[in-house]
Amino acid sequence: MVRKPVVSTISSGGYLQGNVNGKLPSLGGKEPPPGQEKVVLKKKITLLRGISIIIGTIIGAGIFISPKGVLQNTGSVGMSLIIWTVCGVLSLFGALSYAELGTSIKKSGGHYTYILEVFGPLPAFVRVWVELLIIRPAATAVISLAFGRYILEPFFIQCEIPELAIKLITAVGITVVMVLNSMSVSWSARIQIFLTFCKLTAILIIIVPGVMQLIKGQTQHFKDAFSGRDASIMGLPLAFYYGMYAYAGWFYLNFVTEEVENPEKTIPLAICISMAIVTTGYVLTNVAYFTTISAEELLLSNAVAVTFSERLLGNFSLAVPIFVALSCFGSMNGGVFAVSRLFYVASREGHLPEILSMIHVRKHTPLPAVIVLHPLAMIMLFSGDLYSLLNFLSFARWLFIGLAVAGLIYLRYKRPDMHRPFKVPLFIPALFSFTCLFMVALSLYSDPFSTGIGFIITLTGVPAYYLFIIWDKKPKWFRKVSDRITRTLQIILEVVPEEDCHKL
Repeated sequence: MVRKPVVSTISSGGYLQGNVNGKLPSLGGKEPPPGQEKVVLKKKITLLRGISIIIGTIIGAGIFISPKGVLQNTGSVGMSLIIWTVCGVLSLFGALSYAELGTSIKKSGGHYTYILEVFGPLPAFVRVWVELLIIRPAATAVISLAFGRYILEPFFIQCEIPELAIKLITAVGITVVMVLNSMSVSWSARIQIFLTFCKLTAILIIIVPGVMQLIKGQTQHFKDAFSGRDASIMGLPLAFYYGMYAYAGWFYLNFVTEEVENPEKTIPLAICISMAIVTTGYVLTNVAYFTTISAEELLLSNAVAVTFSERLLGNFSLAVPIFVALSCFGSMNGGVFAVSRLFYVASREGHLPEILSMIHVRKHTPLPAVIVLHPLAMIMLFSGDLYSLLNFLSFARWLFIGLAVAGLIYLRYKRPDMHRPFKVPLFIPALFSFTCLFMVALSLYSDPFSTGIGFIITLTGVPAYYLFIIWDKKPKWFRKVSDRITRTLQIILEVVPEEDCHKL
């Protein structure tokens, strides 16, 4: 079911060393005849598309629905705004670290690839194991549920939206995203650009009236901005956690590095521009909220943007849920586009079933790696409490991101002569990796039960690695069945190994 890794040991040049220009390895070993096109993922991610991927996946429902997590744990308006700003700067530090990693190791796959390069196959397998089985399907289902709820909001103004209706619309939304990413890279990227403009429009709909309120002198909620309930020692780190979660998504461009045009320039530029826009937008949006809503009212609201628009925008407030829904759809689209490449790369390295590393012969999309998410997301959608499940495993995201950035520091000393077109000061990855690992340690202390469950689920990746990857004496019948399933899926999906065949 899962083939042996293409490279089984770490060479002196690194686990993934050998394709220094970021070219994907040929599984067929033969060049196609002249005039016939290779079946590969093409470089179609321009600077604008790269910016849209980052902004489009960072800005989801959180900034529009519930920024109260930061306020709850800071105790004052002024401190909450400081936390939003600091989290933006810390996220920029992480993004800059990933810019160095992405321009030094020109491979798609993001966290998985960097952990594989630095720490070897076992931690990398555990990372992709948890991502495939739990984190990504659950995260897709959660953001999709927000999409379903807000797309129906204008039709159920006077009554509660039926849960079944939300889930059915959500299922349709997930299916549309999967089909879109299966059919065309170009169209997926174009729609992502459009949805990114919708997100920025939604933020401007909040910021502009907020600025007008400030001009009119509506500053009563900023008086004694640092007065209120004192933030506890445990509260401030938790506020950082909420803030960093809202900024999460800056790493998704690194998942598609091999499809980025001129990655040495595009990746750092896209990251810097995106983080500047998002951080400015987030801080100004929170300022706008406080021009109209007091801290006490914000803590009572489950949808801050809707509360704000109802008070300030009148009938136009009906447009806000639509923009929030489009924002969620953009996050769904960007997340599926990027994470499918993680599964594609992990399969190419032998850590997931071989079928996931195959490409459609005409559409040139990693079709199997995209659609594998669909049944898993549907199971999550119609199962239990998704938010608890995400809480169980949220620490794993920051643990592996922290490890990946710590790997940058390790590579500086282990491979000082490595080509680094973009290089950050060493204190940037050091501070960011320390922050990530501190949040992980804090979660173990503040919520040992939920985090412990997540830790146990993550550890199941270790026996799975030895069972599926290391153990090569599987029964012959198992191998035959696995090969037959792979060949059947190839025929049904019209996919081939990369460069194994040329375009018909």
